[in-house]
Amino acid sequence: MDEQDRPTFTHWRDDARDWCRGRAWQPRAVVLLLLVWQAAIAFRDSEGFHVFRGITFGAHEFGHLFFALSGSEWLAVAGGSLMQFLVPLGAAAVMRRYRDWFGVAVCGLWLAASFADLAPYIADARAMDLDLVSFSEEGAVHDWHFLLSRAGWLRYDQTVARVDRFAGFAVLLASLWLGVWLLLQMRTAIAKRSSDSE
Repeated sequence: MDEQDRPTFTHWRDDARDWCRGRAWQPRAVVLLLLVWQAAIAFRDSEGFHVFRGITFGAHEFGHLFFALSGSEWLAVAGGSLMQFLVPLGAAAVMRRYRDWFGVAVCGLWLAASFADLAPYIADARAMDLDLVSFSEEGAVHDWHFLLSRAGWLRYDQTVARVDRFAGFAVLLASLWLGVWLLLQMRTAIAKRSSDSE
């Protein structure tokens, strides 16, 4: 079968396996453990600090400013949450473009933490108890109160937050699985090279 005819998943798997050859797995294992621990903080403690939180917050606020250029109020409000997903997805696409498969797994952990960071904000849509940041002179708009109210889903804020959290947990597990698989491929490639040289 020609390389262009192979299914994308098979092509990516083979490319990732090829990328793993000659790469050290031990330092990456330490990095993976640290970043999984950091991403898990977002799921355990909605106010706890983790390495992804600051850049996610920056992406969220930039999203409001960027999507405000569209002239749509709905998109300007939704843009914060959209951007905090688009930035890690974009970073993963860049990592994939440069064939850094471990970087793809790291971006997945960032995306998972982004989902987890968003869940308390969604869950607060009715109560509106959270302190908000605003660049507007008119004061802060609670994004998810606005969005869910417009959709007629305000009473489902807890359900939407749970779905968001579940999606984040699924991304966390998938990213961990990818990271561990890559480490095993690196380790296997090193062991095979050692046995071939004997």
